[in-house]
Amino acid sequence: MKDARVTAHDALDIIPRMPGWITSARAESPEDLAVLSGAALAHLHLVATAQVIPHALWRARLALGAAEACAALAGRREKATELRDALNLLRPGDHPGPAGEIVRHWTCAVARPVSVASLGRALPGLTAERIVLYRNAGRGNPLARAAGVLEAVLTDAPRAETAALILADAALARALGWDHLLPVLASGLKSRDLRKRGDDLRLACHRALVVAAGPAVGLAAELARKALRLRAVAPKLRAIGADQAVALFLSHDALAPAALTGFMSDRAARRLCDRLVQLGVLRELTGRDSFRLFGV
Repeated sequence: MKDARVTAHDALDIIPRMPGWITSARAESPEDLAVLSGAALAHLHLVATAQVIPHALWRARLALGAAEACAALAGRREKATELRDALNLLRPGDHPGPAGEIVRHWTCAVARPVSVASLGRALPGLTAERIVLYRNAGRGNPLARAAGVLEAVLTDAPRAETAALILADAALARALGWDHLLPVLASGLKSRDLRKRGDDLRLACHRALVVAAGPAVGLAAELARKALRLRAVAPKLRAIGADQAVALFLSHDALAPAALTGFMSDRAARRLCDRLVQLGVLRELTGRDSFRLFGV
């Protein structure tokens, strides 16, 4: 691992931006669109295998965006900040509400390697047998497989957008040989797209990938730079448990100081978070004076 020796400037070379000819080109035919989405997917695959990326954090941040998109598809108005609160500020036994359940599904789906068991934990309303049935619904190239899964789920349950998109992204990950699900389709698909079937739905998935891949790559580069800066200051931190805290921040979208109290006092946790903000390697994400959340 050479992450510790890579500078923030070097990260720009390791994770290049999506070529403009992919993201700005206008597809005049289904064949054109397939070429663009294939190029976008190939670039995304290269980025997804780059060691310098904090992969768990990248997936968690993309999961939050996917949850926001799914909330909108379900006719809800909750934005990312509200979904983040729903995930991080609930007390044991509290119900997160419909939007909070959506972000829980996505967060659970990206947390573990893709498998029938992990998808069952993320989508407890589906049996293992049903997940296997949907997983095998897609045929052909990776995006065609994802579209096939999406169509199978939505044909059975037209309102199950979140489950359908999680399983479609899981099918895409499986086809590409990725260990973990990477949320990419939800942010590029519109409500009208999910009513399509057959070739029309496949074309919508091609288009969605072209739309979503560029921002996903940009986010990966941004998080790689921030992670390098955070790792660079970690050896200078004197607080006991600081290394554990840094590791947690590099694997979660956001954390309350209370999440660190398993290995440091509440006061030490709050002081460490404030110190990391002062050093410019952590952000306070809420703008509040209390119930604060911090993230890279």
